[in-house]
Amino acid sequence: MAEQQHTPEIHVTPLTTYLLVFAALAGGTLLTWWVSTINVEVTLFGTLISLNTPIALLIATIKAVLVILFFMHVIHSTRLTWVVVVGAFLWLGVLFVLTFADYLTRGWTIY
Repeated sequence: MAEQQHTPEIHVTPLTTYLLVFAALAGGTLLTWWVSTINVEVTLFGTLISLNTPIALLIATIKAVLVILFFMHVIHSTRLTWVVVVGAFLWLGVLFVLTFADYLTRGWTIY
């Protein structure tokens, strides 16, 4: 009986992929800066809410996903790695929801 050797699959990512991801990260940084220079507000239930922070967090999350997928090579990893990464993002989402629920329901008083 012949022995089978289990060698890991080697994937070589083209340089153009890295350059496109870098361009997307640089564009995300510029977009975050641009959003910080304008005042994005919406009225919700009679309360004026600024959307600058949630928009900046959304852009940061997209940038983090790009870094994790391409620079950390998760896009070519095993299913177990994907489960750990998705679980981490779900937990991060829970923490954001709880933080914003606390932040948005406080009675702010200006002294």
